[in-house]
Amino acid sequence: MSALQLVLGLICLAVTAVAVVMVVRTVRRMISSIRLGQPDPSRRGPFGARFGNMLTEIVGHTKMLKWGHVGVAHWFVMVGFGGLSLSVLEAYFEVFVPAFETPLLSWFGPWNLIVELLGISTVIGGFWLIAVRQLNHPRRAGRVSRFQGSNFGQAYFVEAVVVLEGFGIMGLRAFKESSGLFEAPLWSSPLTYAIGSVLPASTAAVSVFAGFKILSAMIWVIVIARNITMGVAWHRFTAFFNIYFKRELGDAPALGALQPMMSGGKELDFEEADPDTDVFGAGQVEDFKWKGWLDFTTCTECGRCQSQCPAWNTAKPLSPKLLITSLREHAYAKAPYLQAGGKRDMAGDEVGITGDGADEKLAGIDALALAEADRPLVGGPEEAGVIDPEVLWACTNCGACVEQCPVDIEHVDHIVDMRRYQVLIESNFPTELGGMFKNLENKGNPWGQNAKDRLAWTEELDFEVPVFDGELEDDVEYVFWVGCAGAFEDRAKKTTRAVAELLHLADVKYTVLGGEETCTGDPARRAGNEFLFQMLAQQNVETLNSVFENREPGKRKIVATCAHCFNSLANEYSQLGGNFEVVHHTQLLNKLVREKRLTPVAPVAEDVTYHDPCFLGRHNKVYTPPRDLVGASGANFREMPRHGDRSMCCGAGGARMWMEERIGKRINVDRVDEALGTAPQKIATGCPFCRVMLTDGLTSRQNEQAASEDVEVLDVAQLLLSSVKRGTPPTEDGGTIAERDPGVPR
Repeated sequence: MSALQLVLGLICLAVTAVAVVMVVRTVRRMISSIRLGQPDPSRRGPFGARFGNMLTEIVGHTKMLKWGHVGVAHWFVMVGFGGLSLSVLEAYFEVFVPAFETPLLSWFGPWNLIVELLGISTVIGGFWLIAVRQLNHPRRAGRVSRFQGSNFGQAYFVEAVVVLEGFGIMGLRAFKESSGLFEAPLWSSPLTYAIGSVLPASTAAVSVFAGFKILSAMIWVIVIARNITMGVAWHRFTAFFNIYFKRELGDAPALGALQPMMSGGKELDFEEADPDTDVFGAGQVEDFKWKGWLDFTTCTECGRCQSQCPAWNTAKPLSPKLLITSLREHAYAKAPYLQAGGKRDMAGDEVGITGDGADEKLAGIDALALAEADRPLVGGPEEAGVIDPEVLWACTNCGACVEQCPVDIEHVDHIVDMRRYQVLIESNFPTELGGMFKNLENKGNPWGQNAKDRLAWTEELDFEVPVFDGELEDDVEYVFWVGCAGAFEDRAKKTTRAVAELLHLADVKYTVLGGEETCTGDPARRAGNEFLFQMLAQQNVETLNSVFENREPGKRKIVATCAHCFNSLANEYSQLGGNFEVVHHTQLLNKLVREKRLTPVAPVAEDVTYHDPCFLGRHNKVYTPPRDLVGASGANFREMPRHGDRSMCCGAGGARMWMEERIGKRINVDRVDEALGTAPQKIATGCPFCRVMLTDGLTSRQNEQAASEDVEVLDVAQLLLSSVKRGTPPTEDGGTIAERDPGVPR
């Protein structure tokens, strides 16, 4: 053993000891900080399902690969990082004894082939990701760049170490070969042999490259140990846990239902809740559940959420990425104060560290932590708030951020929790929502219309719409949930009538509730008014349970035309004891077409594009039935660039339907521009909220003479009805619908 090898080896061991001590301390600090969050028993088990999904998402890179080549490069880097970590362990011996070989593996061809491929792919993948970051740098793309706001220095450091590790292993193997110390078969290590053939024999170089591998890895560990909020590095470890503890089992993201309000790990009971002792949403960072803290820790700042956010893409201040990173920085800066027992009440007064010795204890807390404790979680620049109100209220709850996040961060849940506190405790929300809340509370609908007018949409139909009269007939298959928009909004009424006509044509037995309906509460819940949501939802659950009183679970069927009603009825009412089989009208109509109970006979023969409602598509994965219906109508279907799980929001969700857009471009106008660029004659959708927003956006463009007056926004049901009504499809006995039922319009 030479002096070089001895000194270099000892340096490596010393640096490793420092790195291990530092990273252990940081991990302990991280765990203790995450545990500051509220308990959440819903994250427990089943172990098999959670662990299996974690392996699927990570090893299969199911979310990363949605972005094609970037996912491929990241997979190679991830596998290389894990696989080459084993070669770093081997380097501790090689730095002292260059001829060291791992028993059994040194000559084993398949193992050496794996190491060879990992070394090559890690270098290529690292450079690939660096190139992607450069080509999408904000200096080139501006706000369009998904990396705007990300920490480039940290990212380049992480990617550089990945590349250097790859070079280190290839260099070490090549010098071992040139020095006659490499035993692997030629076929398993072709590049190693090729490089080694032109290098001089040097055992010292083997030790140097082994030391290089160790030191580059340990310097990386030391750097991340000193930067607990360096998500671009820490996600390599925390992503496993964040994905394992995701809200939904399986591959489903945290969409669909919102979680009920929790306090101390238990569902909040509004009749017994006390604002002085219970947690109402998130008014301080410690009010987030521990999974929220893990979310903040895991964010890798990749910006996929930001690139898909309708608010960010229309020049609003909201970036889901920056919201999460702001919460992360605040959480870890405030953590020492919280760990020392500090706590502020709603008025901002200290209630955690009090009594004798309080001043001395507070003086011993880091000044930065005390400063963070003074900051409100939500507040404008003049208050030094962590999250600006304009950021908080810009969210449409569309779920694009959650859908695209490769590490399963639950942005929407965190945003709604902050809204809940602002509405229920601070009474601080956009002024437009005040009128909407009042209408929901007093009239049972956001428009403030009278319940007696809920059947006004039936007046233009030339057949009788069955209305529930206290007893559900045995042959009634569906309760048709009309919804507030479908009953009161003029454009949505056309959808309601079209669905009723199609159900009538198909001889589907259904009934409507008329004045028994009230708003499902979706706008209230998405705006943070959980109390009002529960009031409305419990009323509806009682009504529906009464309607289906004698029906077994599989026959408690509801069809809804509003994507928001559909989501609430199907996913959220079960939280309040309402378990129903809910279908969207496009699903039911598509089923009727497949069964030949509806037969389109005259093609629409126009260009049609389809807009995916967020609460139908991303939140509930209903993408195919509406498109099938467009095709069944005979229309020339044209897909917009942003569609499916990457569809652009219309701007109505998250109670934004009742709020003005005062910053940037209107979201609905942006979506209409995309639709018009797809060259349609008709824009179809499957939600009344979307239809209102798209119609308003189209009107705006037509007033600017930027769109043809012939373009129309309509529901898929209307498109289908226009195809069915133009002809007289045969019945099973060879007659026509018109012959069978003269009252059916043609």
